Amino acid sequence: MSGGAIIELEGVGKSFDGGRSFAVDGVSLTVGTGEFLALVGASGSGKTTTLKMINRLVPPDRGQVRIEGAPAGQLPAPELRRRIGYVFQGIGLFPHLSVAENIGITPALLGWSRAEVEARTLELLDLVGLPRGYAPRPPAALSGGERQRVGVARALAARPRIVLMDEPFGALDPVTRDGLGGAYRGLHDKLGLTTVMVTHDMQEAILLADRIAVMRQGRLVAQGAPGELVSGSADPEVRALLDMPRRQAERVRARLGGEDGGHG
Repeated sequence: MSGGAIIELEGVGKSFDGGRSFAVDGVSLTVGTGEFLALVGASGSGKTTTLKMINRLVPPDRGQVRIEGAPAGQLPAPELRRRIGYVFQGIGLFPHLSVAENIGITPALLGWSRAEVEARTLELLDLVGLPRGYAPRPPAALSGGERQRVGVARALAARPRIVLMDEPFGALDPVTRDGLGGAYRGLHDKLGLTTVMVTHDMQEAILLADRIAVMRQGRLVAQGAPGELVSGSADPEVRALLDMPRRQAERVRARLGGEDGGHG
């Protein structure tokens, strides 16, 4: 369950060509405290630009973003970003720093003592399911899934209330991706986080998110709980998009059933 709004986008727009066209065009969206929202849509639909406008990695040209009721532009961008966790597909760990140093970088910038940073790092390794012995290792010594767990730990290090995720598990194999997605949803619930995740994987969105927002050509075209969108959207493209995992599952069952019959 979500509480009052913690993220509000009001008529936000962004152009990268001086206003001749808009990558995001008039998007208004509210995210409740404790909610898990998935932003979905085709490549180029504006979902990643929308995500980046929340923490001012991309400044909006129109409209306003509010965080916890205050305009995002009132805070210096670095201060705002330190209050919001960010996880993305490329992970972005610093290769010359250890796992512990990567996790502790934001708390250190915020002036935490060395003892506080070390304690928080060990706590987070436990939280994301990595052995504490990984703390001194370089990122290169870890698997892709382990590095992504470190990325999640780093995003949570300064105890943010909001976490933004941009295709966070997209580069992982399906089994690892499924396990990490479920593990993160568990952390979201346990820690009372508010999460906005960009994904092109409809199955991932349906399994993890409380609500899905569908974007097309820079505009928000539908939003709602997964079941509501599948059954209630008047837009045939939205219904087809949300219904895709079910259709794929039916094709898999038919294929496997056909193989069983062929060998029976």
